[in-house]
Amino acid sequence: MRPFLLLCCVFFFLSSQSQEFSLEQFLDYSFPTQLTASPNTGAIAWVENDKGIRNIFYARAPEYHPEQLTIYDEDDGQVITDLGFTGDNEHIIYVRGGAPNRKGEIPNPLSRPEGYKRQIHRVSLASGEVNDLGEGSAPLVGKELIFYKKKNAVWSMDHKGENPENLLHLRGSIGNLKIAPDHTKIAFENRRGDHGYIGVFDLKTRQLQFLDPGLHQDSNPVWSPDGGQIAFLRQPYEKAQIFVPKREASPFSIQVVDITTQKTTPVFTANAGQGSAFRFITANNQLFWTAANEIIFPWEKEGWTQLYSIPASGGTPKRLSPGNFEVQYVSQSQDKKQIVFNSNQNDIDRQHLWQYTTTTTQMTSGNSIEWAPVIDGAGSLFCLGSSATIPADVFRIAEKERIPITSEPDYPSEELVSPEQVIFTASDGITVHGQLFFPKDLADNEKVPGVLFFHGGSRRQMLLGFHHRGYYHHMYAMNQYLASQGYAVLSVNYRSGIGYGMLFREALEYGAGGASEYKDVLAAAKFLRDHPRVDAERIGLWGGSYGGYLTALGLSRNSDIFKAGVDIHGVYDWNAVIKGFIPAYNPLKESEFAKLAYDSSPVAFMNGWKSPVLLIHGDDDRNVPFNETVVKAQKLQELEVYFEQLVFPDEVHGFLLHKNWQAAFEATADFFDRKLKAYHGDK
Repeated sequence: MRPFLLLCCVFFFLSSQSQEFSLEQFLDYSFPTQLTASPNTGAIAWVENDKGIRNIFYARAPEYHPEQLTIYDEDDGQVITDLGFTGDNEHIIYVRGGAPNRKGEIPNPLSRPEGYKRQIHRVSLASGEVNDLGEGSAPLVGKELIFYKKKNAVWSMDHKGENPENLLHLRGSIGNLKIAPDHTKIAFENRRGDHGYIGVFDLKTRQLQFLDPGLHQDSNPVWSPDGGQIAFLRQPYEKAQIFVPKREASPFSIQVVDITTQKTTPVFTANAGQGSAFRFITANNQLFWTAANEIIFPWEKEGWTQLYSIPASGGTPKRLSPGNFEVQYVSQSQDKKQIVFNSNQNDIDRQHLWQYTTTTTQMTSGNSIEWAPVIDGAGSLFCLGSSATIPADVFRIAEKERIPITSEPDYPSEELVSPEQVIFTASDGITVHGQLFFPKDLADNEKVPGVLFFHGGSRRQMLLGFHHRGYYHHMYAMNQYLASQGYAVLSVNYRSGIGYGMLFREALEYGAGGASEYKDVLAAAKFLRDHPRVDAERIGLWGGSYGGYLTALGLSRNSDIFKAGVDIHGVYDWNAVIKGFIPAYNPLKESEFAKLAYDSSPVAFMNGWKSPVLLIHGDDDRNVPFNETVVKAQKLQELEVYFEQLVFPDEVHGFLLHKNWQAAFEATADFFDRKLKAYHGDK
């Protein structure tokens, strides 16, 4: 029997060595989002995006075993958002359908003739029965009523979707509805372009009042625990700017209004200079009023996005955790006694959880990554989390340990590598972090082609593991796949990204103000070219959005270094993109800045573009106009530069269809195989 056993072992060894996992397997995970906790019982809910099929899941105490509630079964691109438990914990209210574009069109990436609507739904936790409650968005679940937005007005209906009533229809846009503790009033933002108000609507008297209206932009209302006061964020008017550094502003402040007397008190005003510009966090609101009568808020006083507390009556701000790190996701318990957040404290290229009551305590650590923390009505802490080789799942945190609620048992984690943290320096002395992926089991002295990856945003930070945003969760999986196919991949956290402090994020002359981050592109290229395991003559680059911009900038300015690139919905001319975000922007009236923006764009360097490129874009893009790729391709054709194209009709910026992610990545891998891996000096 021994010879037979030996042959079997040899056969198994050879089979396992020759086994190659497909791109489809690298993307074969279910990505959780919208993690939501019941405010008055032990229960959570979330959305799973299983290869484009989105459904709501639910878990309740004490076992917290996940149960699927909805049964949508198609990769149709219809997102599910705004989950909220009803007070009796018998239903979950949610929205299905994406936000409209500037023409009012709801995303329809399958190009269905009948189109789609953005609808509010109710699903039963007992039976899974789904009821359509009608068109609307941003539902806020009260004791007896649901408040929601519809055509820029505030409506209400009962929990069955009956008795709809138009409560408010005001000039400007209405958003960020907050219900009073006694459920008799709602506060909201009313943005009116260059200024904005905080409004309070009395549900009994039907009276509307604006709180200390003025010339500023007021936002983010939060009720005091007793419902007698409202705090809100006040920012003085400043001319809108985007994709240029902003290190200072007219100082923001926090105002507190007594609802009865209408007296307004400024309880905090930021210092001039560093920290004067407000820095937003990822949260349902930017201000938190605690049971201890503190107001918690983000501030960059020390040059890092951190949380501070101040007495609601005013006083000296207290930093909750000292050090050079950044807070990103923040939430509050229903009893208002706890604040939970994630940050990269002591682990700058990962994020972990922290909890604040009267002191701050670290809740997770190690080689994992955690985000989106919530606390349910039973006091249990939950989050989403991942690692270098395991995609995102839902976890309960107990005794500072992660207890999985969901898992990916069939995911080929053993085929993934743990990227190496690398740090290098640009020519002007800026320190840049990156994640370096190498193929497994490289032969001695083997050199492989290298690929640079650039994230979008640019307010992003790639991490040493699967990312908290679905877009970059996919990109991370793709970088892992490229490594498995024999590429060295360097994911670059270039300047103007987050995670490394205000001075790094607001880098001088970045973006439309001078493209200073291109120094980081060249430094990353040098790092790869100098690496002993990388073939310096076969360096490519790829990325989406802002990453597509840097890809195009690299190919147009240095085709001598970069032999091929994949540009996914990338910026071509900053002036066109800025106008998309700020319609009032007129390059003819701002000729000096417009010239700088033009000179910071790939369009200014097209005569130097020689290397082949793959262009990918969806034509319902709401971030980077589709025309950016149209005119870029036209210029490449005029210059006789080789390019290929992949267009997704009716697809948005962050692709909604899984099949489009699959197609984009298959095309990317195939293009690099043909134009980079097989490169021998020809184009």
